[in-house]
Amino acid sequence: MRNTSHLVALHESLNREQHRLTVARNQKEREFRQHCIMMKQREIDAEYKFLGMPPKDEIEKISADDLLAELMA
Repeated sequence: MRNTSHLVALHESLNREQHRLTVARNQKEREFRQHCIMMKQREIDAEYKFLGMPPKDEIEKISADDLLAELMA
């Protein structure tokens, strides 16, 4: 079984950055937060690759039956 704890932590960090973007007070801060989000997304994409998992957009296309079969394997 894959250890996805780092991937989960990255997603939590991404969520925090997205929240910080929504409460940014000026354009410079918004640009900085957008950059942080972009870098965090790159790190998440790299973690998916490292774990041998398909990218998120491919995961979203998986049917419920296929997902259940994967989880049961």
